[in-house]
Amino acid sequence: MTRALYLDVAPGETRGVVTLDGRPERLLIARTDDLAGQTLGAVSVGRVRSIDRSLSSLFIDLGEGPDAVLPLNGEAGKLAEGAAIEVELVAEAHAEKGAVARLRGPADGAPRLLRPAPSLESALKAFAPEASVVTGQRAREAADIAESAALAIDHALPGGGSIAIEPTRALVAIDVDMGAASGDARRRSRAVNHAAIAQAARLLRLKALAGLVVIDLVGAGHDGAGLTAAAKVAFAPDDPGVSIGPISRFGLIQIVTPRRRRPISDRLCGATGAPTPATVALRMLRALEREGRADGGARLIAECAPDVERGAAPYIGLLAASLGRRFEILSNVASPPDRFEVTRR
Repeated sequence: MTRALYLDVAPGETRGVVTLDGRPERLLIARTDDLAGQTLGAVSVGRVRSIDRSLSSLFIDLGEGPDAVLPLNGEAGKLAEGAAIEVELVAEAHAEKGAVARLRGPADGAPRLLRPAPSLESALKAFAPEASVVTGQRAREAADIAESAALAIDHALPGGGSIAIEPTRALVAIDVDMGAASGDARRRSRAVNHAAIAQAARLLRLKALAGLVVIDLVGAGHDGAGLTAAAKVAFAPDDPGVSIGPISRFGLIQIVTPRRRRPISDRLCGATGAPTPATVALRMLRALEREGRADGGARLIAECAPDVERGAAPYIGLLAASLGRRFEILSNVASPPDRFEVTRR
């Protein structure tokens, strides 16, 4: 297996991509307005806001953003409300759940950031220390491909067949489809199931989906030992914290993976599943940057929905630093909320 690294730096947003044998495996996103204390690996002074023993959790005020959750075990069980402690974020917030923290020890003073998380580039390099980081247009293309795949539901399998990945409130459901096939059905279903497990592991890392994962395999009379061994190999990059259950008589395999980063769909999309105005705005700014570099003298006009124009406002200065003031963003109430148009004049 070969991993490659790509780093795309654009106005307001940096994206890092890890590919596995040419297919996107991880997508890391950092925006200029991210809360530093809410990022994986950040170390902060927090204060115990409340203790809920029924949930075996302490809720920690980090000074910015939602409270973090600290498991009520070990030394944490001795803490009282109001105590100042040093914590490290080991899992980012997602949906309606706060970030998860690890206790480092006692502290003094008000909640504040002590040490920011590793930079996106450093985090990217940790996945393939021997690989060089590709930048420029190739990185932009790799990031766009990774983003599209991360938001897709249906994914083709190498050799035929497909899987559909759909997160719910309780779990991530993965349906395996053998597709049209001829020949030995048993042999075919075995090959598709092995491919599905391998690709599911990669795509879950790409989408940053974790927790309980249920894969609905095709066929019957499964080779439990063989498929479990395949799952251990496929999910090895997610260790420590992976647990693989036996295949049920209904052809389901349950896998638990540790949650670390915020899901990409939460990062880029709203509650309806559509891209947020900020996401569309950042795509628009990348398009303006691309057109501006292609024609160094052109005047650029971007037309978009009002919410998208407002979403772009925090990043206008960053684009101006790259292109100069030769672009204009026009608000149009008739523009679809997920579309924009960039023209040269």
